[in-house]
Amino acid sequence: MSGTDDALYERLAAFEGLPAATAGTGKDAVNLPMIRHWCEAMGDGHPAYRGPDAVAPPTMLQAWTMGGLSGHTDRSSAYEELFALLDGAGYTSVVATDCEQEYLRPLRPGDEIGFDTVIESVSPRKTTKLGTGHFVTTRTDVRAGGELAGTHRFRILKYAPAARPSPEAEKPRRPRPVINRDNAGFWEGVAGHRLLIQRCGDCAALRFPWLPGCADCGSREWDTVEASGAGTVFSYVVMHHPAFPAFEPPYAVGLIELAEGVRMISNVVGVPYDEVRIGMPVRLEFLRVDEELELPVFRAGGED
Repeated sequence: MSGTDDALYERLAAFEGLPAATAGTGKDAVNLPMIRHWCEAMGDGHPAYRGPDAVAPPTMLQAWTMGGLSGHTDRSSAYEELFALLDGAGYTSVVATDCEQEYLRPLRPGDEIGFDTVIESVSPRKTTKLGTGHFVTTRTDVRAGGELAGTHRFRILKYAPAARPSPEAEKPRRPRPVINRDNAGFWEGVAGHRLLIQRCGDCAALRFPWLPGCADCGSREWDTVEASGAGTVFSYVVMHHPAFPAFEPPYAVGLIELAEGVRMISNVVGVPYDEVRIGMPVRLEFLRVDEELELPVFRAGGED
């Protein structure tokens, strides 16, 4: 880093350990309607999240602390000063990059939520494909009735966008899938023109997308079944805006219900975007989009 960068980073690092929110309170107590909406959106039918003895899904931890459209009233001056400093240095764009959660006790309907958030770290200047900036990590300790229930770490990148390529530049490539140890087998199947669905080794429930454990019984044992390729359009949207590199709007994005009963998101091809309909039969095929990337898509008119 240059001397100017060193001086800026020294100022940024001084915010580490300062509070971002103190004695915050959840706008709503843990409640069954929010749990139900979450489970319906996620397709999670685990019985632990229903009935008189229901608990909240652990991954809802952040939901109970969110400010909603009206925003937060408990932000600290240090948090605002840090972002003002980054904005003033030209790092005016922001993107969330990842989060980490630790669960210490289940949350139950009626629990009143309190939380404290600290600015845990600010990285040295980093250069990414999006642009150059600094990663800011906050840690939120979530409490129920004064007892620590979980920890949520949230990381964002505050950055100055990279220069846009000229119109004559090579057409952008489609985004690369994030491949990790939990889903590598799925992408290996795609490379072999096979669409693999996880099957629980204990209760035999099928699941998609791939997960390390079964949402129905919690088992970590699993194998795979190969999808037949038949499906129907369960729901869809037509993307018009915003324009995204490597995609030419308008185009249809479908939620496809496979014959096996699981659903996945993919492109619907073979018909104009305005002719896609709910219930339309589709058939799996594999589309090579560039020299490195092949993706499963679904062609309308899926009858054999």
